[in-house]
Parts: sequence; structure tokens; C-alpha cells
Amino acid sequence: MHILITGGCGYTGTVLTNKLLSFGHRVTVVDTQWFGNHLQSKPKLKIIKLDIRNSDQIPFDNVDALVHLANIANDPGVELNPLLSWEINVLATHQLIENAIKNNVKQFIYASSGSVYGIKKEKEVTEDLPLVPISTYNKTKMIAEKVLSSYKNLIKFHCIRPATVCGYSPKMRLDLSVNLFIIQALKNKELTVFGGNQIRPNIHIQDLVDVYIHFIKNPNLPNGFYNAGFENLKIIDIAKKVSEIIPSKIKIQQNNSDLRSYRQNSDKLILTGFKKNFSISNAIVDLKKKYEEKKFFETDECYIVRSIKKLNIK
Repeated sequence: MHILITGGCGYTGTVLTNKLLSFGHRVTVVDTQWFGNHLQSKPKLKIIKLDIRNSDQIPFDNVDALVHLANIANDPGVELNPLLSWEINVLATHQLIENAIKNNVKQFIYASSGSVYGIKKEKEVTEDLPLVPISTYNKTKMIAEKVLSSYKNLIKFHCIRPATVCGYSPKMRLDLSVNLFIIQALKNKELTVFGGNQIRPNIHIQDLVDVYIHFIKNPNLPNGFYNAGFENLKIIDIAKKVSEIIPSKIKIQQNNSDLRSYRQNSDKLILTGFKKNFSISNAIVDLKKKYEEKKFFETDECYIVRSIKKLNIK
């Protein structure tokens, strides 16, 4: 198959690209490379340095499936320039699916976010619950979902709502809760927890990559929305898991501005035949090992906000 990945140089995109190549697929990556490029040159890999706002320049020749990962990620990153985020996360996404349909792409897989649910008290947050986004980032994801789903009769459309991702990638992110606690423990032997009672679902990066591959392998699965989150834990309990594997103190600060708290139920995904294989504990052990082996280093590139501030993107 020929698979086009927007954002293929990113944290998840890099792992997904390498795994698809290992299966023998042809992969075209479209990425601005604002946050770097850690992909190695390979025979079946084509990397195009391009802003998806210029979607008319994206080559769709013989593309079978498109995995749309490119976006301005996380709440603080979006708040630096909300207009830019609406342009990339929504307007460019709209252009992308229209061009995909014009070029006879068979399948469009969209990386949304589990955070579109907002604050939920239900113990089982399923795909049929109303979306109540509480940040600009959440809102851009929700609107993009609505725009894309309006084309579901013209293209196979699968929207994945991932939980907070953790684990190792050649292109590391350290501003995600589990990964952030891990780097704090490794560097400072102390974790800072803001609040702590917020509940967040989590997913290992290898499981998330396998979710996208699962839908690529099974394009005829029903169109629609699929949660991808498994370990629903309080932030304080995530910190405790990290401190048990990487001995460190936990410092709790009550002044917490991040009120998001929700669980995810991923039974719908499981019923399609997907099997989870990794855990938060796997991510902690692996990142500790990779850090000690100097497979990654903490740089500004590992943080969305720091990167955007340095680039002065418009």
C-alpha cells in the first residue's frame, strides 16, 4: 500500500512511519519539520517538507490511505497563537480531505483527541457522549471532527480519539504527563504534581501506532469515532507509578489551572479485534533505559511551547 502521513516527523508519526516501512509499505510523509525530523532515509520513504496549509502542493498520486496527524498540539501550544491553530487544525484539515476525495484516496484516518470530551463524571466515557471541549485546542479538534465526518459518504473515515500518549519515540516529547514525570524523576529525583485528583486515560505510543495500523489493515470497519485509551488513572497515581520505578519524591501543588478530568472506555475499539499490548509501566521502564543509554536528550524540541516560541511561527 501507499500511505500518506501528515505530521509523519512528529512524536507518533515517526514511530508509525518506521513501523509501516518495516511492513513493506510505501510511505509519503508531509511535515513542516518545525519540531525536527528524526526519520532515516529509506528506499520506500519520501519526505516532503511542507505546511499542510498548502495542501494543493501535496502529491496524492496512487495514495491508498491518508493518516492525518499534523496539528498544533496541546492546550498551551494552541494558546500561543489560536488563529494559527484554527488555520492548521481545522481549515487545512478541511482542504486536505477535499483533496483526498478528488484524488480517489480510499481511506482517511484522523487523529483527534480524547480531550474533546472535556470534564466528565461518567465512569464510562463512550463515543456517544456529548463533546464539551473546554479549551481552544479541544474546540479545534471537535470542529475538525464535525467537518470531516460530513464527508463520510464519500470516503472511508475513521476518527481516533487518543488518550494521553506515553513512551519512547526517536522524536521525543516530554510535555506529556507520563513522559514529563519520567524526565523529572530522571533529572531531579522529584516530581511536581499540580492538583493530582484529575483522572486521565493513557495509551502507550506503540499501542497507538498499532491502532492506526489496525484501521489501515481493516479499512472496511464502520466509519466513525473510536476511543483509544486504556489506563484511566489519577495524575497522582501516575506520579506514584513513576516514583516506584525511578525512585523520587513527589511534590504536590494545589494551585492547578488544568481542570480536565475524564475516563475513556475503548470497548468499541476492542470489539473490532484490536488488542492492547503495552502499559504505562512499560513506558517508564523503557524511557529510563533509553535515557541511560543516551538514546534521547532533553532539548527545547521535546516541548511544543518552547519550540513554537523559538520559531515565532505565523
